[in-house]
Amino acid sequence: MSDNWVVQNLQNALDTWNGKLAEIWQLITQSPETFKGGTIWTVITDIHGALQAVGYALLVLFFLVGVIKTCGSFAEVKKPEHAFKLFIRFALAKGVITYGMELMMALFNIIQGVISSIMNAAGFGSAAQTVLPQSIVDAIESCGFFESIPLWAVTLIGGLFITVLSFIMILSVYGRFFKLYLYTAIAPIPLSTFSGEPTQNVGKSFLKSYCAVCLEGAIIVLSCIIFSLFAASPPAVDASAAAVTQVWCYIGELIFNMLVLVGCVKMADRVVREMMGL
Repeated sequence: MSDNWVVQNLQNALDTWNGKLAEIWQLITQSPETFKGGTIWTVITDIHGALQAVGYALLVLFFLVGVIKTCGSFAEVKKPEHAFKLFIRFALAKGVITYGMELMMALFNIIQGVISSIMNAAGFGSAAQTVLPQSIVDAIESCGFFESIPLWAVTLIGGLFITVLSFIMILSVYGRFFKLYLYTAIAPIPLSTFSGEPTQNVGKSFLKSYCAVCLEGAIIVLSCIIFSLFAASPPAVDASAAAVTQVWCYIGELIFNMLVLVGCVKMADRVVREMMGL
């Protein structure tokens, strides 16, 4: 790294950004079971197991409500074909609650396979590093002390923006894990609604919303891949312009690309929900 304090200021901001981007890449490919050593998953599993008892009680309630609303009389329930249909619905709903954890992890693993396919197809094993161009370094180092003062102000503001954007982006990815844990913990209650025909839409909406949270990872990976391609081609800077102008143009275009990436990451939930009609 250059000994110039202006270059160091800007490089430190880029190092923070690159570190957060690499952390996002690692988190997206990680399972909730192994996140933070698996301690959180153990607690979520215990909560899920405790709520299964509540789910079974609601299963019976929703089943009885469904029978009352869908059957015109008790004689209709006694018909073999109708009784068999009700029995199959009740058994399937009970199975969904009993094996709800396995069902949700199966959906998660399927979508993780989609994310891996996207990474392999793009040829990215990790997020590309954003590197400060040598032309910018040379322009900064060629400035004297007084010329470096406005450069310091520009890089200070730009570095602050880059650092803030990197933390906003990583918080969005952590938020996805929080939602995965919340959905998994509370799953037995909404899944119990499958036992009644009038209430089954609640369970369907729950599973669709859970799939949307899982698919957020695919949108985030696509956004990182597109940004990495932008980062591989640094912004064009007029070498004949003043050093302050070169640095300002470089930082401005870089921050714009970062804003687009952060916006895509934060809107991943909305994009997926629109795609799934939620």
